[in-house]
Amino acid sequence: MFKKILLDNGLRLVYEKISYVRSVSVGIWVGTGSRNESVKNNGISHFIEHMLFKGTANRSAKEIAECIDAIGGQINAFTGKECTCYYTKTLDTHLGISLDILSDMLFNSRFAGNDIKIEKKVVVEEIGMYEDTPEELVHDIFSEMVWSGNSLGYPILGTQDCIDGFNKKMINQYMEDNYTPYNTVISVAGNFDEDRLIEDVKKYFGNWSRTGENARKYQTAQYRTDKVIREKDTEQVHLCMGFEGIENGDDRVYSLLALNNIFGGGMSSRLFQKIREEKGLVYSIYSYPSTYKTAGLFMIYAGMNPEYLQTVIDLTKKEIDLLIKKGITKDELDKSKEQLKGNYILGLESTNSRMNSIGKSELMLGRINTPEEVLQKMDRITIDNIREVIDMVFRYDKLSMSAVGNLKKQIEI
Repeated sequence: MFKKILLDNGLRLVYEKISYVRSVSVGIWVGTGSRNESVKNNGISHFIEHMLFKGTANRSAKEIAECIDAIGGQINAFTGKECTCYYTKTLDTHLGISLDILSDMLFNSRFAGNDIKIEKKVVVEEIGMYEDTPEELVHDIFSEMVWSGNSLGYPILGTQDCIDGFNKKMINQYMEDNYTPYNTVISVAGNFDEDRLIEDVKKYFGNWSRTGENARKYQTAQYRTDKVIREKDTEQVHLCMGFEGIENGDDRVYSLLALNNIFGGGMSSRLFQKIREEKGLVYSIYSYPSTYKTAGLFMIYAGMNPEYLQTVIDLTKKEIDLLIKKGITKDELDKSKEQLKGNYILGLESTNSRMNSIGKSELMLGRINTPEEVLQKMDRITIDNIREVIDMVFRYDKLSMSAVGNLKKQIEI
């Protein structure tokens, strides 16, 4: 069972003791990402994530890496649209070292001028690499298009123009506004001494000054229907078709996940079997839901030879039509629920995934469902629930499309 402690400064600690493992995973979850940015500082959340590894008043960048390497552990971070996470995974005997390093990075990073200059080059290269990866790029183009004018559509990496303008003052101001105890959750999963954990968290994070107590409210992102084609000299065409989805925290997400398994979520799904296995028109095709505060998407991706593009669109729409008209069978739902539960339970065997689950839930929703509660929600999905989600999501008046590649002909959706 997980437990939650609220420190005097507003910082939340959530933890789950798993006594039969020898590892412990720690995550510092900060409620800020590209959705919190503006046109002028787009990319700064991700840039700060990079900069926290560049050295502190106590350790150089090399020493940060060496401290973790020396104990056979892992340290990394990621930035999303609504949160940033810094995390470690080590042997249970090294929990104190993890908390020491993570707090040092959080509170004592130097943001030296030369480091900022070097890291700008690194991030610009990362953007270039992304531009050269059309199967990734097409998803970002889709988000930017359907949430045009809202920060939810901003790219996480930012733009080169924005990155060129970053300086120490901007970084410090953004951290002051967003890196606050109230806006942060520490999540820990694995084997540890409970009293020692609480003592260490208070030691390393207890003096963090209490600021920014107001809960963050996002402007509702209005979904826009559109079609965007990006011409690029590639062998394949990369396609995203999508609809407005379901927001984070809505229990109908479980029904959508079950439906996704059947429709396009794996190798046994309808899209994969029909378009790849039977027709051989694509190498990759899948669907997935994305959930955010007050917004969501349901996406379908496919990569194919340009000459098959219209056929793949037509066949995908045929599968959507079939779903709208006939729904799914009881047998399909039963199998999908078992698949959902199996994937979820197998995920619980990793301390890292448990740390992720409890940290993100507490940060984004302010509550954590126990594994038993999650499994019950999956078990309770009915055919009627699936029908409700089909009618809610698969609406042709909300169908949008993005494509990247060497497109010779006009395409219709």
